[in-house]
Amino acid sequence: MTATTDGSTGATLPPRAAAASTTDNRIPEAAGVQEAAVRATRRATDFLLAKQDAEGWWKGDLETNVTMDAEDLLLRQFLGILDEETTKAAALFIRGEQREDGTWASFYGGPGELSTTIEAYVALRLAGDAPDAPHMVKAAEWVRARGGIAAARVFTRIWLALFGWWKWEDLPELPPELIWFPTWMPLNIYDFGCWARQTIVPLTIVSAKRPVRPAPFPLDELHTDPADPHPYRPLAPAATWDGAFQRLDKALHAFRKVAPRRMRRAAMNAAARWIIERQENDGCWGGIQPPAVYSVIALYLLGYDLEHPVMRAGLESLDRFAVWREDGARMIEACQSPVWDTCLATIALADAGVPADHPQLVKAADWMLGEQIVRPGDWSVKRPGLPPGGWAFEFHNDNYPDIDDTAEVVLALRRVRHHDPERVEKAIGRGVRWNLGMQSKNGAWGAFDVDNTSPFPNRLPFCDFGEVIDPPSADVTAHVVEMLAAEGLTHDPRTRRGIEWLLAEQEADGSWFGRWGVNYVYGTGSVVPALVAAGLPASHPAIRRAVSWLESVQNDDGGWGEDLRSYRYVREWSGKGASTASQTGWALMALLAAGEKESKAVERGVRWLADTQREDGSWDEPYFTGTGFPWDFSINYHLYRQVFPLTALGRYVYGEPAVTRPKTGGGARLAEAKAS
Repeated sequence: MTATTDGSTGATLPPRAAAASTTDNRIPEAAGVQEAAVRATRRATDFLLAKQDAEGWWKGDLETNVTMDAEDLLLRQFLGILDEETTKAAALFIRGEQREDGTWASFYGGPGELSTTIEAYVALRLAGDAPDAPHMVKAAEWVRARGGIAAARVFTRIWLALFGWWKWEDLPELPPELIWFPTWMPLNIYDFGCWARQTIVPLTIVSAKRPVRPAPFPLDELHTDPADPHPYRPLAPAATWDGAFQRLDKALHAFRKVAPRRMRRAAMNAAARWIIERQENDGCWGGIQPPAVYSVIALYLLGYDLEHPVMRAGLESLDRFAVWREDGARMIEACQSPVWDTCLATIALADAGVPADHPQLVKAADWMLGEQIVRPGDWSVKRPGLPPGGWAFEFHNDNYPDIDDTAEVVLALRRVRHHDPERVEKAIGRGVRWNLGMQSKNGAWGAFDVDNTSPFPNRLPFCDFGEVIDPPSADVTAHVVEMLAAEGLTHDPRTRRGIEWLLAEQEADGSWFGRWGVNYVYGTGSVVPALVAAGLPASHPAIRRAVSWLESVQNDDGGWGEDLRSYRYVREWSGKGASTASQTGWALMALLAAGEKESKAVERGVRWLADTQREDGSWDEPYFTGTGFPWDFSINYHLYRQVFPLTALGRYVYGEPAVTRPKTGGGARLAEAKAS
């Protein structure tokens, strides 16, 4: 990234933070907590300001797991474009992620994961690693001990089927005729969350075509019994949902044999049009890697050659997901998060005392204003009359703005004193109006769509990995409520419904579930500041229960942490894990909002952040504290370790968030009038 300053040789200290400047970056043990917090805030501010790109945005690496890298190599092998440099660099990264027991995990410190290990193993075979090499033998033995390829998830077996390592007949059927299902019909494509929808549509073409490329080597060593690699799986009882959908899948397999060819060809062409219409300006699909990969394969199978503009742009977009490291390794990001990172960085810096008219904050606001989406996307299927106005997560994703980013961008823009306030007010008005229009019928908000809560998609045999629907969540709803409160809409009936929903969703122990961050610490860290911003007193029973829970799960070292296992083993892992900078930031943000600045818990948390800060003002955080799918797909946002501790420290040092309230006739009233 390009370091940006305001014209000096380094990031200039704002006046409010200047008093903290010292020639010694070390924080003495004897320093008081307030002094330590001020120094840590100054150092973190300098670090973050220096990371801004010249165009005004911030973006940290988005680290997931090695399936992204393995599937990238498999795609290139399938298309015949795998080159030595890419293979060598990807293999270097994949080998570096292997654990002592020979496995690969889906998150740092997590258990070995079968499908991840299989895909990593196959990728290393493509790179030339011999099956009798010690690290490969370890991996293969572990895979066989856990059921082999037959026990892997469907997506892994699809990749293997592309090369004849698995039989297409033993995979769930995905008919392309699905593209024609009307929106009132169960299992239409808009019943799926946007990420699943963008993946399933191209996969219907792949499923219909069933391509097989010559396998470059056998994979007998990954089967429990190479003579019988496709063991029989008994059906669940017909009276159960699983049994019913398994029998539906058998019926679809039978339909495949009799489906009229012209109808199937027409369905695949309709799916192809759907895919091409949703290709973004940068060539990607939805700003995320998996739909782009499957879309390229699907179009290739329909005869689009690699030099076709759609294909060329798609492949070029995939190259932009690559992060080349200093050691020559190449990591693939599943997605990129510049809008999310930029709005969070802006909030953190403003709350840490950077003046509202600081040139770098103004530049960030300019960039965010230019990213607002003003054309309809797939969300308009459910809200056809709602004018656009949201923000997406990525550089290019006009089809899928999301409610969470939109709420946080509005909160960020409110912290900046911009030279064109009318432009800001109009943008905020559009964003607030769009978010209000995306409220689900239960009063809460999902991430991308309205009322995306069908019970059927998750039942499909195909959907054995991660969430495929987008129901409302506490963290997204909290961010919207906090934004609406900042816009003066606390007493709007729609805001009140969101508050009521949040209060009803509180867990018995006082926490809230975190859908997009790990986990109960994230949910609670999101909800408490929102409820307080919306007028709930710190003495409210819900706030007191949340405070008690956070204090009860604070680690002995003073920080907070929560392992991803809490998504699977709630009772044992809720609020438990090694302390991390981002999760400590979330907990402190909640406690400070609840009026607990003078508490021992806050003092210990602030001290932990100050003591663990590195000399350059950053924090180290190998743990994954973000989620794509709870438990199944985890994310280490490399900027989380910076923005959330700085936000918490800034609020500790300077008090309430530095939100500029809307003026008469501003964004809130405009939004209120147009959304009514």
